[in-house]
Amino acid sequence: MSPMSSQPVDLAATPSFRLDGRRALVTGAGRGIGLAAASALAAAGAHVTLAARTASEIEAAADAIRARGQQAQALVLDVRDVDAVRARIAAAAPFDILVNNAGTNRPAPIIDVTVEDFDFVASLNLRATFFVSQAVARRLIEARRAGSIINVTSQMGHVGAARRTVYCATKHGVEGFTKALAVELAPHRIRVNSLAPTFLDTPMTKPFFQNEAFRTEVLGKIKLGRLGLVEDLTGAFVFLASDASALMTGTSLIIDGGWTAE
Repeated sequence: MSPMSSQPVDLAATPSFRLDGRRALVTGAGRGIGLAAASALAAAGAHVTLAARTASEIEAAADAIRARGQQAQALVLDVRDVDAVRARIAAAAPFDILVNNAGTNRPAPIIDVTVEDFDFVASLNLRATFFVSQAVARRLIEARRAGSIINVTSQMGHVGAARRTVYCATKHGVEGFTKALAVELAPHRIRVNSLAPTFLDTPMTKPFFQNEAFRTEVLGKIKLGRLGLVEDLTGAFVFLASDASALMTGTSLIIDGGWTAE
């Protein structure tokens, strides 16, 4: 203590970003954003369950995480099957962390959107997110456990774009769902937030960016001048899952390179 000081300085403590002892469920975890989220949560100490329809992908991913000395298991599950979702989650120990990542897109002009297209996108992006969240929240409430639900939305949950009417409708819907669920679950100490990235270079988006005009248009709106990478999101997943975001609920963490700044 300096001779000039009469009182010790009270320095604020930094909350832990560690997730040791917590169980996480990540949907759409076989590739892209979901795999990156699962890897990041496991690296922070969580036991991660990777859920997806393709057994070979999630089993290989879980093996890779375990090879690093971390905890992971694969769960073959179609999150659009509500009965299966309810049964599998009810039979498992409560998940402290949920990442609703499973999603899809079928870009088309509004006049060309079919009922099948709409139902296909909405069933995965919105309906599945709702009912997976319901099943996980039910188990947490029964066990009187706190938790963190992270819904992967998009910058398109905050703005609009041509040829993306269905996608925007579902992602705006998940943003609204996030806020409503955060209000409802706050008394149970369950936080709910969304993570909204810009266009990323992933297996799902790669075919779109083979169109040079589309790529140029997108890069013109991302103020930092590049497509996102999954590595741009991993820290945000750990932050939202951990005690570092203990007072954060009902909001959206937008990682868009400045797209929505104007």
